[in-house]
Amino acid sequence: MVGRRPLGRPFGWLWAAYAVSAYGSGLGFGALPLVAVLALDAGPAEVSALSAVGPAVGALIALPLAPWVEFRRKRSVMIAMDLTRFAVMATIPAAYAFGLLGFGQLLVISAVVAAAKIASNAAGGAYLKSLVRPDDLLVANARFESTNWSSIAVGPPLGGAAIGVFGPVVTVVADALSYLLSALCLTAIRAREEVPRKSGASPTRAGALLDGWRHILAHPGLRALYVNNMLVSGLIMATEPVLAVLLLRELAFTPWQYGLAFAVPCLGGLIGSRLARGVVARYGRHRVFRTVGTLRAVWLIGLAFVRPGADGLVTVMAVELAIIINMSLYTPVLATYRLEHTPRHLVARTLSAWSIGQQAAIAVLTALAGLLAGATSPRTALTAAGLLMLATPLLLPRRDQTSSPHEPEPARDGA
Repeated sequence: MVGRRPLGRPFGWLWAAYAVSAYGSGLGFGALPLVAVLALDAGPAEVSALSAVGPAVGALIALPLAPWVEFRRKRSVMIAMDLTRFAVMATIPAAYAFGLLGFGQLLVISAVVAAAKIASNAAGGAYLKSLVRPDDLLVANARFESTNWSSIAVGPPLGGAAIGVFGPVVTVVADALSYLLSALCLTAIRAREEVPRKSGASPTRAGALLDGWRHILAHPGLRALYVNNMLVSGLIMATEPVLAVLLLRELAFTPWQYGLAFAVPCLGGLIGSRLARGVVARYGRHRVFRTVGTLRAVWLIGLAFVRPGADGLVTVMAVELAIIINMSLYTPVLATYRLEHTPRHLVARTLSAWSIGQQAAIAVLTALAGLLAGATSPRTALTAAGLLMLATPLLLPRRDQTSSPHEPEPARDGA
């Protein structure tokens, strides 16, 4: 279990920065589409573009940033990305107050925020590796995972209530301020950080942009986990807009039921993340990847069988809870393995490549699911996504390519 193992004051400030940002993003979950609909009367095509095009463009912007992040002080990069997100998000309430807010502004902000998030996450992963001991990485990643899911459970319902009382841009203000507070937490870290040394070929060469992918694809364990993760994340996220149409339009769920169906299961993230360290210690990392990686894939098909009424609500909550418990157990183990098997001089580029690939997979699969749902029905699209998900465990590493020098030995039966 995660427990309260002390990881030092610098990690405490890093965790505080992550928590503030996560809860701000939780409050502002879906804020840009909501602002587009409520303040600009945007239609479905515009909202879809905002949800897909902005992050996709952000991923392209983040690509050349990866080598730059690699050879800068990571704490400084995270602070710069937090301040960038604060600045661009703050333009929304300012423009709204003066009647100048436009859809093009929201698209640009969506892209900038997506690029800054990828760069910040890459820098954060590299910084974490230098900040805590190798055998504490799993504990640290589990704490981040627990915080992430608790913010998703609490933030959106509170954000929805705040919008109802104070108007469409209030959660944008909260999200913007959370980035400013995150930057302040990061400035409180006093641990000395050396400037990364440039060795070998110039990090600004064109080929440096692809070094993260080269490392992933050359490593058998990372390669298998990368492809598997892209498909799993893409298929799960692709079902969200389709499921929204099914629940809200065809099955006549009320907005509060829809919010409840996704908020309550997020508490399962606290369960899975707290189990991660103990499960790895008892069963070993490879068995966790194979078993939990399979368990997170078998539930999605259940969304295709949702019915109206209370039974349907319970079905959605049960499916989401099962997925989230397994995802929250699996994710910190994956994040730790990825850091342990990536050389220090490649961490930022590897994490950027991982995020960009995942973002691209989500965009493509979401678009395909939307097209299929439009041509057939939402239930057909959910069925197709669920069936494809059942095949994803075949992409997990078959042999034990996931060991690490810091992995605890699995406990013997009866130990």
